[in-house]
Amino acid sequence: RELAEVSTSFDLLLNVSPTNTDSAWRAFRRKQFASRPNFAYRPMSIDPSLLKRRLWQIPVERIEDPTLEDLFRKQQIDLDRRLTMLTDRLTPNFVTGSVQLFGRPDPPLLDLARRLLERVPPRTRDESAARSIGAAEFAARAEQELAYYRERSPEFESRVEIRDDYSGLVVSHGNLLVGASSRIPVKRVEALLHHEVGTHVVTHANGRAQPFRQLHVGLPDYEELQEGLGVLAEYLVGGLTRPRLRLLAARVLAVQQMLDGATFQEVFHGLDREHFFERRIAFTIAMRVFRGGGLTKDLIYLRGLDELLAYLGRGGDIEPLLVGKLSPDHIGMVKELQWRKVLREAPLRPRYLEDPGALERLEEVRKGSSVLDLIDGGER
Repeated sequence: RELAEVSTSFDLLLNVSPTNTDSAWRAFRRKQFASRPNFAYRPMSIDPSLLKRRLWQIPVERIEDPTLEDLFRKQQIDLDRRLTMLTDRLTPNFVTGSVQLFGRPDPPLLDLARRLLERVPPRTRDESAARSIGAAEFAARAEQELAYYRERSPEFESRVEIRDDYSGLVVSHGNLLVGASSRIPVKRVEALLHHEVGTHVVTHANGRAQPFRQLHVGLPDYEELQEGLGVLAEYLVGGLTRPRLRLLAARVLAVQQMLDGATFQEVFHGLDREHFFERRIAFTIAMRVFRGGGLTKDLIYLRGLDELLAYLGRGGDIEPLLVGKLSPDHIGMVKELQWRKVLREAPLRPRYLEDPGALERLEEVRKGSSVLDLIDGGER
């Protein structure tokens, strides 16, 4: 419980994401894309040093169960790294903490990203020209999605908020935050609802239903499986578009460029001139990679999908992955805790698991599929 309280007292992603993305983009464009944009960040509402003191006072060594003692010790280390990143925000040390937490692209992942960009040429440069809806309309659709889950679990508490201080979509502590300036292509609405609500919100709610609170705040290294599940959900409902796959691949290459010492402008111009992304999209990719001082998190979407497909292809079951926010390393532990009656049955199942078409796609994936196999099968 104490570990969970430390974890829920801050949100790393919100604290390292710019609050002025739209105005920074306009200034960057006005200066002919020649100078690095100036990003603003929200003031931190916590003192990382005080939280660290509280974190390391938790007597994990007194836990008698060796499996749980090892797990909780790893979670202490994981939370310590996140708090260090907040301390190092906007300094050269930030990227070091990011690599410790999320890793760096390895050669097979880089090769996969390059092959995707080769196999999926730009059609209309991006999806921005497609018919889209704004934040209010998307939030209304998200509220309908939340109502679906609320009917199935009276304890479901998640809500949707439209925020002026964030760009895009993010789930924070179980709530869906929608950037006020967001424009969502109509053909991507259903996919994003299943990614954000059907994956991130549902696993948060399932974790909250357990006495083992770590499952709703997230076990160590949980993000990669979460994003892999989210992208898989997009595919299962027929919304994993070819431009979306190109975007995930480009994020990996942008992370590697940043780690290799490229500037914001160099990453932006590479995405624009070499890979033909629309300039606003190229700007957003670069912003996500350079935010906070250099964040490598965006590589986990493609890596998570790749590893999840391999897991399912080996006969792995998707159900244990939905109990809460966990990594593949924890599946055996979760099954053991279920057998020991420490964990209850998850109260919610993603809505896509009620869709015959999605179940048919899932069965095909379980026969063995790579990310490249999804290129022509991800769109309705």
